[in-house]
Amino acid sequence: MDTFLGYPRPHGRAGTRNYLAVIPTVFCANEVAMAIAKKFKRARPLLHHQGCAQLKPDSDRVTRTLITLGANPNVGGVLLIGLGCESVSLQEVYQGLKDRGQKVEKVLIQGIGGMKKAVKRGIELAGKLDQSLSRMKRKPVPANHLAMGIKCGSSDTTSGLVSNPATGKASDLLLAGGGAVIFGETTEFIGAEHLLARRAASGQVASQIIHIVTCMEDRVKAMGFDMRGGNPTPGNIRGGLTTIEEKSLGAICKSGSMPIDGVLEYGESIPGKGLFVLDSPGKEAEIMAGLSAAGANIIVFSTGGGAPQGFPIVPVIKVAGNPAKVRVMKDHIDLDASGVLTGQTTIDEVGQRIYNVLLAVGSGKKVKAETLKYDQTVEIYTTGPTI
Repeated sequence: MDTFLGYPRPHGRAGTRNYLAVIPTVFCANEVAMAIAKKFKRARPLLHHQGCAQLKPDSDRVTRTLITLGANPNVGGVLLIGLGCESVSLQEVYQGLKDRGQKVEKVLIQGIGGMKKAVKRGIELAGKLDQSLSRMKRKPVPANHLAMGIKCGSSDTTSGLVSNPATGKASDLLLAGGGAVIFGETTEFIGAEHLLARRAASGQVASQIIHIVTCMEDRVKAMGFDMRGGNPTPGNIRGGLTTIEEKSLGAICKSGSMPIDGVLEYGESIPGKGLFVLDSPGKEAEIMAGLSAAGANIIVFSTGGGAPQGFPIVPVIKVAGNPAKVRVMKDHIDLDASGVLTGQTTIDEVGQRIYNVLLAVGSGKKVKAETLKYDQTVEIYTTGPTI
């Protein structure tokens, strides 16, 4: 059985990284979280713009997502920073993490007397958590402890021809070995949702796939727009994609060919091994937060134009099949798949290479986004108005 060097966690999971997550429960606490995180090499602040002035469905989603982000297997400990008057309850997030067996501490800015006191106390608590993390060592763990999130972005014609299907081959390899895979971007199922539904492991899962696409379209129609009648983004059009259906047919290739075992709400964690759909948008920061909250400990990002984004707590492997863009954006591309177009390699061979890179990055090899620190952005997907 294939293995990688990971950090064993409870419940048969393993981290590919060992971070101290400093998580504000509301955007008003971002500066305090940043000030504390700067003091520790292993600390990663998850700065976001949510947590208050939201209707209950969205505040509930933010609460759930903060809990599941803090429980990601790449996180060895959590420091929560609350303000004291926000919609999201610091205590609820704290208890949610405790219930999942996570090491967690908390600081309330208004309760302790302002920023200076909160930073001082936060550094004390973070120091204790960091000491605990320093004692954790990488150990050989089975490859089926990998949970791969999949994303595509800045797509062009080579995405559907090369990098997406190659990523799908890597997905099949990981699933065949008993791992977990999560993919989303519901807007990029439109026009191809029936093909995904055919792969559902049950009638219920098939119905859920159709349902999330219908709901996404209904929200767009309520704003007076029709996605099926519209074109992709300007960057997609420049890359040779002309319709949403054309984009979707290329996008769903990244999920491979295995049966789909379930559909997740945004902020929900995977229940175990297998292939799961995450109901999510395509916007990079929002879907990568959703994939990480679902439990992905590594992400493969297929890109045509060379999207540079990473994510604070999960390494993001960039795969590209466009020869010109690989040359221009070489500082951001981890795996060059353009040889498929020139006949130097095959989709199957690139899929195996992606799988091999999963094991290497899972064992600690840094991706380009980590080296460049192009991995600081977090956004949580919400649907309602602010109040």
